Amino acid sequence: MAWGLGYFGQPHIIVRFMAITTIKETKSARRIGMGWMIFSLIGTIFTGFIGIAYFHNNPQHKLENPEAVFIELSQILFHPLFAGFALAAILAAIMSTISSQLIVTSSALVEDLYKVIMNKKASDKQLVFLGRMAVLLVAVVAAILALDQNNTILDLVAYAWAGFGAAFGPIIILSLFWKKMTNWGALSGMIVGAITVIVWKNVGLGETLYEIVPGFVFNLIVSYIISIITYRKNDAIEKEFNESVSLLKKE
Repeated sequence: MAWGLGYFGQPHIIVRFMAITTIKETKSARRIGMGWMIFSLIGTIFTGFIGIAYFHNNPQHKLENPEAVFIELSQILFHPLFAGFALAAILAAIMSTISSQLIVTSSALVEDLYKVIMNKKASDKQLVFLGRMAVLLVAVVAAILALDQNNTILDLVAYAWAGFGAAFGPIIILSLFWKKMTNWGALSGMIVGAITVIVWKNVGLGETLYEIVPGFVFNLIVSYIISIITYRKNDAIEKEFNESVSLLKKE
């Protein structure tokens, strides 16, 4: 259940809502996004249950890698044509996720770090070139990390999911619903959340409690406390916040 906390802080999920052109689309976007996720997650759960039942009752078929249960079942139960479509769907999902992650990472490195900190007057040509180099660099690093065969895909995804969720999730929530959130509160919370996940995982406590839970909680507490301490009233920000809230209430 703790995996649900991670959704608030996943950049590749949040960035998709940037495609919304008007406030009127937020409700339909919410229904479509949540509905599809519920449908997909129920499907994955039932795939696991069916896999347990099938391979338990058919010992002639061996499942060497539990993470490949969907692929194995599609090849066993369906005609090769439909199994091919299933494999193509898996590859398409992988490519979609990879592309989103690479674009978000590249944008963060170039737009949020390089342009803001190092070169505020960078030209569009420079930013495009650096963005492409950032994609290449991240892809190479990902390929090197993938060489480690000691971890399952699920373990790696769970670790990354916890890191993103604990570092960014509470910040997103507080920024949307609390007008006293400050930049120092956000920065402090992100650092504490990320460090908590890393420490909790590496000292072995992740087996007892998924590391996203303490990371999320500590981030929330630190962000709130630091924001209260560093808060200074800003009429422009509060006006924008109140206007945004009132628009959403009307819809």
